[in-house]
Amino acid sequence: MSRNEAFAPWQCPLCGGALQGETDLKCEKGHCFDRAREGYWHLLPVQSMRTKAPGDSKEMVAARRAFLNAGYYGIFGQALGELCLAHGVPAAKDAPLHLLDAGCGEGFYTSALYEKAKAKNGSVSGVDISKFAVKAAAGKYKGIDFAVASLFHLPCAENSVDVLTDVFAPIVPEEFFRVLKPGGVMILAVPGARHLYGMKEVLYKEPYENEEHDTDYDGFEYLGRACVQKFITVNGQENIEALFSMTPYYWKTDVEGGERLRALDVLETEIKFDFLVYRKK
Repeated sequence: MSRNEAFAPWQCPLCGGALQGETDLKCEKGHCFDRAREGYWHLLPVQSMRTKAPGDSKEMVAARRAFLNAGYYGIFGQALGELCLAHGVPAAKDAPLHLLDAGCGEGFYTSALYEKAKAKNGSVSGVDISKFAVKAAAGKYKGIDFAVASLFHLPCAENSVDVLTDVFAPIVPEEFFRVLKPGGVMILAVPGARHLYGMKEVLYKEPYENEEHDTDYDGFEYLGRACVQKFITVNGQENIEALFSMTPYYWKTDVEGGERLRALDVLETEIKFDFLVYRKK
């Protein structure tokens, strides 16, 4: 099976027409998009790019990959894949399951979805606005269709996705609703109350818990929350720094807090993801 043929065609980001092809993608109006050497598609129009290289930088992608490959967050990928299979039901009997990872980053969680989906002849695609992230993902994880694209204008046909996942990426409910099939499932990963609390105890004099609340989205039925948590010991300043750079605290912590963290060789902390599950009505 080439270029994830089981998945519905990509949609032209310029006119909305269906894209077809192998080495390049074309729509009926003649818009053409070449496939990168690593195997991904660049479906983010220049006019939609606010900067020359939007999204995570090459350095940020490398740091995140180094930390995730160390296995600290492996339980989250496993749990996400299991949730997709538990809640995702193809629109037609015996049809393959189509999964889309919105905001896929360097592909760590997308790969976990693929390992689960391929057992049921399913297909997985991932989109992210960062070319560096998508390039890294496509270079490592084969069998998955990756594209550089905006979550606010997904290059996917209407009603083409069975399960959509979003792990700490911008949530765009109207666009997610558009691409999901009727009865399709949306799974959002958000930080639990004490996620990385041990890190916060080092960074801040008055550490705080994250707020936990259920959010309703128009057109979706809320199915519930699945919590996944454990305590981890992060060894080595390089891994601690990589974890720090993955968080929003990296940008809003004062110099003193950052220096306290960088003085550590071992960090013990709780980690917790809450997966919020919704079904399109």
